[in-house]
Amino acid sequence: MKSLTHLFPFLVPVAALAVESAVSYYGHQVFRVPVTDDGSHIQSVIDKLKVNIWQPPTRKGAFADVQVAPSQLEDFRKAMEGHQLITMHEDLGKSILEEGTYKVYAAGSANGTWFESYHSYKDHLRWLYDLENRYSKNAMVVTSGNSLEGNPITGLHIFGTSGGGKKPAIVLHGTVHAREWIASMVIEYMINELTTKYGSDNDITSFVDKYDFYLFPIVNVDGFKFSQTTDRMWRKNRQTTTGSNCLGLDVNRNWPYMWDQPGSSTNPCGETFRGSSEGDAPETRALSKFLQDVKNAQGLKLYIDIHSYSQLFMTPYGYSCDAKRSNDDELQSLAKGAADAIYSVHNVRFEYGPICTTVYQASGNSVDYVADVVQADYTFAAELRDTGEYGFVLPPDQIIPSGEEAFAGIKYLLQNMK
Repeated sequence: MKSLTHLFPFLVPVAALAVESAVSYYGHQVFRVPVTDDGSHIQSVIDKLKVNIWQPPTRKGAFADVQVAPSQLEDFRKAMEGHQLITMHEDLGKSILEEGTYKVYAAGSANGTWFESYHSYKDHLRWLYDLENRYSKNAMVVTSGNSLEGNPITGLHIFGTSGGGKKPAIVLHGTVHAREWIASMVIEYMINELTTKYGSDNDITSFVDKYDFYLFPIVNVDGFKFSQTTDRMWRKNRQTTTGSNCLGLDVNRNWPYMWDQPGSSTNPCGETFRGSSEGDAPETRALSKFLQDVKNAQGLKLYIDIHSYSQLFMTPYGYSCDAKRSNDDELQSLAKGAADAIYSVHNVRFEYGPICTTVYQASGNSVDYVADVVQADYTFAAELRDTGEYGFVLPPDQIIPSGEEAFAGIKYLLQNMK
């Protein structure tokens, strides 16, 4: 496995990776619209004009973030008369260009400069193998199966003095939605902290000796690669659906638990399309099997699904706003503590609470599945920076602070879970 590192060639900046058919977002604008009623008028405009939704108009006091093409701008502004429009991106194409220019990664050079920019999928793989080579006594590259297109869902298994596979597991998933690039970098920041500081930092040494960590920066590999080469705003996987020309399903609405419930779409063209049947995505099948195998072999202490954006730290459930876990009081206390720990780093505030009441109803999600089917001790979902200035296209200079604050929240959990 370690010898594979030399197989990955040097790569060029994201901007140069685009193929001829790449989607252009030059001239597209992204607006934040405060929701002053039940959001029905905003939603009707979205549906009529078929503009892209970054954040839906869920409830009064929330915000809807909407991406509008140049050809739709006049109609959108006219339809939204009486609503405040806050510009997030004056020209989304220019913002993507600024976000997507990065340095070439040289094999074997895993260090702090990694977090100065975003990276291609191949460089993400090479970085993980480099860490395995450097910290071979405590780290091993693992896969949790393959994507639809045959790409391995790759992560790093980090363990202490007792060796791998013997301690209760901590599992983190990132980038299940392809366009949420910051999630991959934040999980890799945590990987870097756990590997480079093991043996020198007392807290981290204690964590790694107590738990086995399985950290997967990119679980929607096909979608992530497509977001880099063709469509930066792509969210779903790349699966076909019989009878539809629209590609992809939302892997985080496809888990086989409370799947056929409100909180997902039955439209194959919808961004939250749940699939033709529960668990029919290869990614869902692979990830769920891996999690169950880990639980059976060594116990699953903590599972966190990391997304962007909105600055939220959430507990089950997403499928229902009324259902509560038996340990809900403890979960809310831990979520509050994690949010407070996050705030203590850079004064960035994360809200906390159950998924359904904190953000929106979301059925067939991984957190509910891992909580009730796999029965991990603790499950959470996190939405990273920001709250609407940049959204999905977060500048690279926010990678390190995002990692620092998120890791502070994780450390709080590791110190306070029973």
